[in-house]
Parts: sequence; C-alpha cells; structure tokens
Amino acid sequence: MKRISVWLAVLGLLLAGVLTGPAPALAAAPCAVTWGSLAKTGGALSSAPITNVRAGQHPCFDRLVVDITGYGGGYNVAYVSAVHRPGSGAVLPLRGGAYLAVTVLDPTYKVSTGAATYKPANPNELVGTAGYSAFRQVALAGSFESRTTLGVGVRARLPFLVSVVHGPGNTSRLVLDVAHSW
Repeated sequence: MKRISVWLAVLGLLLAGVLTGPAPALAAAPCAVTWGSLAKTGGALSSAPITNVRAGQHPCFDRLVVDITGYGGGYNVAYVSAVHRPGSGAVLPLRGGAYLAVTVLDPTYKVSTGAATYKPANPNELVGTAGYSAFRQVALAGSFESRTTLGVGVRARLPFLVSVVHGPGNTSRLVLDVAHSW
C-alpha cells in the first residue's frame, strides 16, 4: 500500500508539471537592462577609416554597427536635444522622440589621400529602420577632422550600451545597443 501511495504522489507531481507548463527556470529570460542613458565615452582618435554602417534587431534591443578598417572605434555617445553637422553646426533633422549623437573618432575617408571609404547612397537613411522597436532613423551628419557624427533617432530616451570589438584581422566594430524598454 505504501508503494502505491508513493507512485501516486510521483504521478501527481508529473501531471502537475505537465498541466502547469515548464518550470520558471525554463521560461524565456526577461530583458533585464541595467545600462542607463547617460553619455558614454571611450577609446581615442584614430585614422582608421569607417567602411560601413549596418543595423539589426534583437529580442531586447536594436543594434547599430559601424565597421572600421584598422584599430579604431573611439566614441562619444549621448542623448542631445539636436544632432549638429560637424563643421557647419547645422541641425540634422531626425525622426523620433529622442536623439543620440554618435561621434565615432574615425573618419569616413583615408586621411593620407582624402579618398572616401564610406559613401552611403542616402546619408539621411543609412539603414532601414521600419519595424524596429527603438530606432526610428540613422543618418550621417558628417565627417570632419577624423571625427564622424551619426544621428540616431530613437522612439524615446532609452538605455544604451556602447562597445568596441576588435578583429577578425585588422578590423574594428563600434557597437551601439539601444534597449527596447527600461
């Protein structure tokens, strides 16, 4: 009788698990963001040229990647009331409820010759942002004195993280992640 009671208890626990679904440890992890929205700075000025700008969507954040040939990727990233074009100071119009000024401490040209290394077809729409949760627009404000400014229109003032990845080979990538929510 004792054996039957034990087996019934085990069977009851198994059925309870099947009926209630997976254990909390197996459920999808929530987007726990601890990045914050204050200005972030890192790296140093370099002459390693920018060659591309691209973006992607992730479950918890939108990602912007700036490809650089060489060891580069210094940056200043901050929320601003308006993004200004370097040299002229003109305001770069952007869609969104908040604006990130992304200054990459690398040029869009070869410093030695002045030849362009990144010349987008449409500087006001570097990447398509339709369907993105955080990004509303990514635009090139300009490149002046080895500093390149990008404007990122964001849905709202959301937390962001900036990092630099070196490699493979003689390449670097500046990575900007903007969370979908707090």
